[in-house]
Amino acid sequence: MKVTDHIKQAKGKTLFSFEIVPPKKGKSIQELYDNIDPLMEFNPPFIDVTTSREEFIYVKKQELLERKITRMRPGTLGICAALKHKYNVDLVPHVLCGGFTKEETEYLLVDCQYLGIDNVMALRGDTMSHQKRFEPTNGGHTYATNLVSQIKDLNSGKYLHDVVEVDACSDFCIGVAGYPEKHLEAPSLQTDLKRLKEKVDAGADYVVTQMFFQNKKYFDFVDAARACGINVPIIPGIKPIAVDRHLQLLPQFFKIDLPEELISAVESCKDNKQVRQVGVEWAIHQSKELLSAGVPFLHYYSMGKSSNIKKIASEIF
Repeated sequence: MKVTDHIKQAKGKTLFSFEIVPPKKGKSIQELYDNIDPLMEFNPPFIDVTTSREEFIYVKKQELLERKITRMRPGTLGICAALKHKYNVDLVPHVLCGGFTKEETEYLLVDCQYLGIDNVMALRGDTMSHQKRFEPTNGGHTYATNLVSQIKDLNSGKYLHDVVEVDACSDFCIGVAGYPEKHLEAPSLQTDLKRLKEKVDAGADYVVTQMFFQNKKYFDFVDAARACGINVPIIPGIKPIAVDRHLQLLPQFFKIDLPEELISAVESCKDNKQVRQVGVEWAIHQSKELLSAGVPFLHYYSMGKSSNIKKIASEIF
């Protein structure tokens, strides 16, 4: 079922969802199951499954270092198929511009259709570590808007190159990312909202936000989005602080502001066990206020660990 249909059927009730990261190569899927199992009691209609782009590794060969391309977390579609079979839940695989050609994207979408996947999250993807700014893959998309257009075209039976006699079109519900504190590369929030409007106009059906730690940022973002004509559901994304180094890493990598009250609470902790509890309590407070506001979903970034998400959800759902 589509994410937007879940929202319609809920009739104003806030639903629970979360995002997971596929295991690295060589790791068992059982650890992923062990972290998902405790969250299934909260009846998530869907689970997001992230996709990783290519990475560079260096292999020593005849006293020289040779650079090779690898993917440390392959298997997104395999994970989706496994979770769909085990939990009978809708899956939302992430589809990226970075690291994929348009042809590879088309093949991925066809496989999603065969698996009975109704939703995809269309993202540009991150800049590689050696790049100063995002560079598209040769033959790939530069912007998420272009990716949304390709998915929408496929929903209409329009393939990239081949003339195909279509008797079963895909019908993907398309999610995109929104940034309450603007994308780190955007010159302003208003410019970023224009880019989001372009994604919605291209065919995006709903928005999931980047993490934020002050609900006012989300409420102001929704108001600004509505003012510029973005009328699709906007789902808040929540990530609980888990370790003290998040105080430096999250603002650095996501260009978000952390409230002083949260910073002080984390800095007063003696160890990461206390930090994790602070993160849980802060996320519970956020979630209760968002729930009262009637948001369509509370979507949690679990990063593959579920104990803190379970504590939060137990207080909310």
